[in-house]
Amino acid sequence: MSVARRAFIQMTVGATAGILFTPTVWTALDDASIWTQNWPWIPTLKYGEVKGIPTVSKICESGCAVKVRTVAGEAFGTEGNVDNPLSGGGICPLCANGVQTKNSPTRIKTPMLNGESITWEKATEVVAEKLEAAGNRVAVISGDQTGTINEVLSALLVDKGSDAFYAMPCDMQAADKAWTGLMGGSGQVGYDMESADVVLLAGADALESWGPTVANLKAFAANEGGKFIFAGPMQTKTASVTSKWVPVPTEGMAAFTLGVCYHVLQAGKSVPARDFDQFKAMVLSGYTPVKVEAATGVKASDMAEVAKLLLAAENPVVVPGGSVAAHAAAFALNLLLGGGMNILPEFGKAVETAMTRSEMLKQDILQGVEADLLFVYEANPTYALTEQVKAGFTVAFDSVNTETTAAADLVLPTPHPYERYDDLVSPYGVAAATYSMGAPVAKPIYDVMNAGDFVLGLIDLGFESFQEVIEAKVGVIGADLDELTEGAAYILEETPDMSGVILAANVLSRAAVPVKGTGAVSLAPYTMLNVGTANQATTPNAPCTISNNQLLGDNMVVMMASVTAKKLGVNVGSKVKLSGGNGDCEALVQIFEGVLPGVVAAPLGMGHTVGDEFSKGKGDNVYKILTVSSEAATGASTWAGSTVNIAKI
Repeated sequence: MSVARRAFIQMTVGATAGILFTPTVWTALDDASIWTQNWPWIPTLKYGEVKGIPTVSKICESGCAVKVRTVAGEAFGTEGNVDNPLSGGGICPLCANGVQTKNSPTRIKTPMLNGESITWEKATEVVAEKLEAAGNRVAVISGDQTGTINEVLSALLVDKGSDAFYAMPCDMQAADKAWTGLMGGSGQVGYDMESADVVLLAGADALESWGPTVANLKAFAANEGGKFIFAGPMQTKTASVTSKWVPVPTEGMAAFTLGVCYHVLQAGKSVPARDFDQFKAMVLSGYTPVKVEAATGVKASDMAEVAKLLLAAENPVVVPGGSVAAHAAAFALNLLLGGGMNILPEFGKAVETAMTRSEMLKQDILQGVEADLLFVYEANPTYALTEQVKAGFTVAFDSVNTETTAAADLVLPTPHPYERYDDLVSPYGVAAATYSMGAPVAKPIYDVMNAGDFVLGLIDLGFESFQEVIEAKVGVIGADLDELTEGAAYILEETPDMSGVILAANVLSRAAVPVKGTGAVSLAPYTMLNVGTANQATTPNAPCTISNNQLLGDNMVVMMASVTAKKLGVNVGSKVKLSGGNGDCEALVQIFEGVLPGVVAAPLGMGHTVGDEFSKGKGDNVYKILTVSSEAATGASTWAGSTVNIAKI
């Protein structure tokens, strides 16, 4: 690093302070202050005792352990919880706006059937009838990666004889398919970035949007002596503060990683896997520097340099993102290096008949969902999966209106995260199995019901309420309920057996052939939490933090290298149409040499047709132009390798 971790943070803060000496910014801030103070949906606070109450927030995909600031029992702000190891006092851009989303005018206020308000009794009657008629053609799509609510939802499916539990596309699922599916492992993979002396982020934008970003940032700041290397098609914010950026196309990540394995094997590294000899022969013959460079465009010298750094490290770790093959290749490299990849045990189940986490991640949502009755829990597949989901009757659980709730037959309002019991069970990427929980810190302001309570009213799982389920979960893992309620976390110190793990040589032998669409330009979609995710649109205070490289006015901005722009006949500010998948998007062009030639980088999370004034009609929906293809190596569906055609308009 040319700049120390803490110095980087200080420099950033100092630069911000310097900017604020200009009168123009102060005028803008004053205008913004007046504007935000006059939002009609902001509650008027009372005088009273000020508290900071610990709980968990599910506004981001990994969840944040937070403290909610209240006065006289009314929430007015959110901050990180310094006492929780997942937070360490930090908070992500989405969860920081938790109070604003709690008071948002987009909140769903009452159960709705075909657009008409109904009672909870009527809703229960309708769903019970639909369950009876559907038989085993029942499915669940969950937008919650970390909660015990999934035990209740999956137990409902098991009760109906269905295994159709779907997670929204995520790296946790790709990792599980690689680790437990291809390689025969058990447990969940985690990464010790804080203690590693060399960290290769192989497609994982860990400091911006991948995994538990708050915990990742804390690990990055604490790891003063370590080297961080980022490999990907675009120089992201993560790449900008690492020691080295290696330009790697998304669809070539598995081949790049195996190209690094080539040098590690040449150095004599091995692992006691039963297919090691087969794996070694496959890599040394199929992933030579010349072959990988020809297949991916990654320079052989870059792969050699990365391998040299990893081999010289005492505790290296490779953190993958993207496809199943890319994860399997990274896990194989980690096993060879013997560094900071940890295997986390799974906590015991509170609901006996529930699926395990691995079973919940089994189904491939990109291959499509068809059901007579579909339950969608705090997810937005109508927005992010425009072609994949078909259902006879859809029940949507959510706290705010989305494209999915607008299209659903029955909408059931859930409490905001600050109004309910919830938990964080080992967010994907953490270095140790970690459990955090939260209790309500504010009373519900609308006619809402916890989805767990609603399901428990439909079938007998041995619990009267979801609060009882949470308390049972705490008891099963052996944690102290009072300590968890006060914001602490429970860490499980166990390691699953790895004796049966293989290196998936047969599968990875086909990873060198990147899968790409037919468009002229490769698409590099990226996520920024302040812009939003597949499940959560940008929050009310976030738009002022979105740069002109993502949004200009109401227009989305895409970035490309000057050589790509010249080939396409466009310049800075050109308006273009991107066509791919089953749709098209409009955007303005920005030139950025931190994007691979032949690639266009586009921000995910915009283009909402439902929502508030801060997200609705802002930019375009890049999910429409993603290409779903089948990985040659694994057969799993992937968005990696999406391509588009670009025309000036």
